[in-house]
Amino acid sequence: MTAIDFTAFVEELAAVSGETIRPFFRSALGVENKSRSGGFDPVTAADRAAETAMRTLIKRTFPEHGIVGEEFGPDRENAEYVWVLDPIDGTKSFICGMPVWGTLIALTRRGEPIYGLMHQPFTREHFSGDGEGARYRGPAGDRALRVRPCTSLQEAILATTSPLLMNGDDRRAFGRVENAVRLSRYGGDCYAYCVLAAGHVDLIIETELKPHDVLALIPIIEGAGGVITTWENGPPHRGGRIVAAGDRRVHAQALELLKG
Repeated sequence: MTAIDFTAFVEELAAVSGETIRPFFRSALGVENKSRSGGFDPVTAADRAAETAMRTLIKRTFPEHGIVGEEFGPDRENAEYVWVLDPIDGTKSFICGMPVWGTLIALTRRGEPIYGLMHQPFTREHFSGDGEGARYRGPAGDRALRVRPCTSLQEAILATTSPLLMNGDDRRAFGRVENAVRLSRYGGDCYAYCVLAAGHVDLIIETELKPHDVLALIPIIEGAGGVITTWENGPPHRGGRIVAAGDRRVHAQALELLKG
């Protein structure tokens, strides 16, 4: 069974989660802080309701598959096929009414992401990929995604959710890259990776990511012709410090500056 066999089902998952989430967006919803370290790590009823809906559908359709989600514990995480779910990536943007959050759905086989979808239910956009190709579907139509060429950092647009999420050393390393690029923008969450795949942004640098933050994005970035690694140029599957770029030349230059 290949990734393409699951495409229609992934769309069904996106529809179910989107229908669950949309009524909560820009509403007077309650927010819980799940951080245990004194920071602010919000979770809402929308996060939990959407993940519950997706888990129910997966268990009914593919009972032999595993599920790993942000809000609830893992279920059969050592199965051959495992669904990795982040019902609202960018919850801080969500509670502020800003539409740069999204639902991330990854399908892994033996630990490798073979299909990924970022669904933005409010703007009704889908960004999907299987590592070999990537597509956009939404109000602007249906088209293939392709990164754009960029020869140097001096020509690049850089995105990150916020440098304030980085520790001091990482923030200084990020600053070296930021000082070299043409333009930097903050606050993109998962949406930034999708606009990189669409050829509008050239570089993304982040830290402290979890696997559910990145696994769905790997097949989209790579399917659009981009590259995504850790700061050490290793596999990004476990999250941590991540660099994504549309052009390998910019990726290599960013890694050099991050090393110091």
